Amino acid sequence: MSASRLSLAFLLAVFSALALAQAQKAPSSAPQAYEPTVGQEGKDVVWVPTPQAVVDKMLDMAKVTSKDFVMDLGSGDGRTVITAAKRGARAVGVEYNPDMVELSKRNAEKEGVAGKATFMKADLFETDFSQATVITMFLLPDINIKLRPKILSLKPGTRIVSNSFTMGDWKADETAELNSAQGCNNSWCTALLWIVPARVDGTHKVPQGELVLKQEFQMLSGTLRTGGKTLALQGKVNGEEIVFKAGGKEYHGKMNGKQLELQR
Repeated sequence: MSASRLSLAFLLAVFSALALAQAQKAPSSAPQAYEPTVGQEGKDVVWVPTPQAVVDKMLDMAKVTSKDFVMDLGSGDGRTVITAAKRGARAVGVEYNPDMVELSKRNAEKEGVAGKATFMKADLFETDFSQATVITMFLLPDINIKLRPKILSLKPGTRIVSNSFTMGDWKADETAELNSAQGCNNSWCTALLWIVPARVDGTHKVPQGELVLKQEFQMLSGTLRTGGKTLALQGKVNGEEIVFKAGGKEYHGKMNGKQLELQR
């Protein structure tokens, strides 16, 4: 082999080795999968995932079935929406962070529920959730209070479930505390349920006489005038259903549109 050919072969070998070394050192051009960080800031709250045991409990308390339309406000990585979809419900997650939205879509695909679990990038304060039968959330108390008027205007019987945080002076209809034996090992182990009450306050003519109701969220007080007597009452609204006690007797009724029907 001539000296010139040997030099050329040597140079080609050197260039090949350098190119390989540079390729190994160069960062990958493939995009890295988005990984959220617990405590990362969002538009209204920081992101902290709801423990799966609490997700399950919240959906249990709301009695979610395949007939429900579930909306999760601030859906994060999509776990609540995906769990609801696995129960057969149609479920939508509302999330402001577009990276979280895409992550949730991928998670739904992996779990085989992309057909029932959908996600949208949206501001929860500007979102219409009037068609939901169940609303789930893990938001701060001041956010819950801001949303409360909109929630109370929903169809009576709509179920609202929250991880840990309350609705101010609107007391929960049911509260459940989970422990480590039940699969919750952190500070966010409380599930709360509210049922949107019908508006029943006012004066109603009923077969028993005259019923005057004063309403504070789902709690009732007032009077029942019957048989020439005026009896004080205490009761509760559960969706469209009401129950109260007056004069040692329990009464049941239902709000049918704007008409209160009291059982005889």
